[in-house]
Amino acid sequence: MVSESKSNRPQLRRGLCYSNEGRGQATRSPSVIVIGGGIAGVAAARALHDASIQVVLLESRDRLGGRVHTDFSFGFPVDLGASWLHGVCKENPLAPLIGRLGLPLYRTSGDNSVLYDHDLESYALYDMDGNQVPQELVTKVGEAFENILKETDKVRLENNEDMSILRAFSIVFERRPDLRLEGLAHKVLQWYLCRMEGWFAADSETISLKGWDQEELLPGGHGLMVRGYLPVINTLAKGLDIRLGHRVTKIVRHYNGVKVTVEDGRTFMADAAVVAIPLGVLKSKTIMFEPKLPDWKEEAIKDLGVGIENKIVLNFEQVFWPKVEFLGVVAETSYGCSYFLNLHKATGHPVLVYMPAGKLARDIEKMSDEAAANFAFMQLKKILPDASAPIQYLVSRWGSDINSLGSYSYDTVGKPHELYERLRIPVDNLFFAGEATSVSYPGSVHGAFSTGLMAAEDCRMRVLERYGELDLFQPVMGTEEAPVSVPLLISRI
Repeated sequence: MVSESKSNRPQLRRGLCYSNEGRGQATRSPSVIVIGGGIAGVAAARALHDASIQVVLLESRDRLGGRVHTDFSFGFPVDLGASWLHGVCKENPLAPLIGRLGLPLYRTSGDNSVLYDHDLESYALYDMDGNQVPQELVTKVGEAFENILKETDKVRLENNEDMSILRAFSIVFERRPDLRLEGLAHKVLQWYLCRMEGWFAADSETISLKGWDQEELLPGGHGLMVRGYLPVINTLAKGLDIRLGHRVTKIVRHYNGVKVTVEDGRTFMADAAVVAIPLGVLKSKTIMFEPKLPDWKEEAIKDLGVGIENKIVLNFEQVFWPKVEFLGVVAETSYGCSYFLNLHKATGHPVLVYMPAGKLARDIEKMSDEAAANFAFMQLKKILPDASAPIQYLVSRWGSDINSLGSYSYDTVGKPHELYERLRIPVDNLFFAGEATSVSYPGSVHGAFSTGLMAAEDCRMRVLERYGELDLFQPVMGTEEAPVSVPLLISRI
């Protein structure tokens, strides 16, 4: 059983039997500690619980969800973290759950959008003087951007050594001067690059040329979660033993179990643990592993990149902007460009979301919330001089938040894509989950969810093998509730 070694146990206990270390072993049963309450950790805990294994989930925050964070302070849901379902199709592992919950999606792109998460169907781009960029120019530059990306593929195939996307672009321009753009067209191209950097949450000089196109995309395009991701988290967490405010500081593994220590000195013991901790936190080494993790695991943690993309959410009294899905500001550099997601188009609420990434996001994190919101509003005023001030704002800080220390993972220059798999591979009775352990779908909610299920199944087999109860024909999710195929509610206005 999961055992807590001190008598001053937390008050929240649901459905698990705890014992002091001195009690006998007569009631021993398979047990697992899940560390981290993001969607990977909650999915793992749900699966193990449903497989009749005793589970306690330890989460450092005072809420569940991790980098999935639906905020209700405006009186309606706004996702400050993940907000899209990337791949609106039955192949998406989250589709059955989202379908059963009847959660609507707003389609922002099809399968082959050059902007990754948007089609060029509903937009308005402006220069710094507030002049709207002609749509035919945006389309023309989009075609040029696609041609540049095709040329970078040739560069990648010709070079054994990896390089950054930015360096590859320079080589393409040297070879193909006809692809160079000047004036306003150059600024629009920088905006396309800005959106690419937003997809990876990193700057183009750090994104790997060999790794950037290794990420697989499910079919169906991308759908914005209109009511937020929180209903998904809450459904998965129902009935679980969850300990909020339990920041793990040490994980000790033995041949027959694990002992996990939290910040106030309390310890929890079980047969195994699922480590569903964000890559940024693993990098910070604020959690001690004893014995230390193998070198190959530590190298994977060190060499994988973790980027930053933040949201500055501006809530207005009324809508004063065009009825488009997004607004953009073009500039001489990608750093100077801006992107605003129009939530009014999808949800009916007068909200714009400014989404900086990479160095710009890090620089804005140095500001106060008020200064950050004012910075975003000033970008908006450049293109809409008559814009009225927001009545409320929200600011995310994924890079400096000690519970995340970054938004999501990406391939860095010169490092192999296989690092995601290395991060996933178990170490003795420690099993790893999270978006940074997903080889095919890193940086996505469904990727994180899938790794939680995989870690739970690996963990289940290991634990039941120890107890002599292994049944290879009962997978971790069980057969208690047969999956129901419910169409996803996807629309576009």
